[in-house]
Amino acid sequence: MKWTDTIRIAEALHDKFPEINPLTVRFTDLHKWVCELDEFDDDPNRSGEKILEAIQMAWIEESE
Repeated sequence: MKWTDTIRIAEALHDKFPEINPLTVRFTDLHKWVCELDEFDDDPNRSGEKILEAIQMAWIEESE
């Protein structure tokens, strides 16, 4: 997965952290968790606030 695979990342985060409310996650933690996903294979420095926000929004939708 790359940073642009926001929906796939959100699904993986939802599966890995089903008890977490994505609204309570800080972007620093979100960045760390995405980079730690087994399927993730992208440069950690290529993310930004907009990408993390898109991942968080997709994760919220996945949790509903």
